[in-house]
Amino acid sequence: MADKPVNTVLAFDFGTKSIGVAVGQLVTGTASPLDALKAQDGIPNWDLLAQVFSEWNPDLAVVGLPVNMDGSNQQVTFSAKKFANRLNAKYKVKVETCDERLTTVEAKARLFELGGYKKLNKQKVDSVSACLIFESWLESTRY
Repeated sequence: MADKPVNTVLAFDFGTKSIGVAVGQLVTGTASPLDALKAQDGIPNWDLLAQVFSEWNPDLAVVGLPVNMDGSNQQVTFSAKKFANRLNAKYKVKVETCDERLTTVEAKARLFELGGYKKLNKQKVDSVSACLIFESWLESTRY
């Protein structure tokens, strides 16, 4: 049985205090930021996350992997992988990971261009980072 085609992707910028969320569409190759989710030690409100999955019904989820500039793992890398595994188990959706190096820097630059310092709040930065994770994943994937 063939896998169903991927159209809608939820992308996540994992963090221990906040998890950025974006919804991406393969048809257009674009992503839109959603509200970031507060987290406590990397654990989100699973009920709120269930609402996001229910609303968007994604075919795939992509979780950004925070790694050091040399590509080596850091402690939060393992937490992000654990989060990805939990998404797969809870929502029965295929989950892939994607290197997220420098997405926060680029997200801040994009937001600054749009509105200066007042646009640089943490939730917006995290969710724009999730958009960049989707774009990076899309560039490196076969879909």
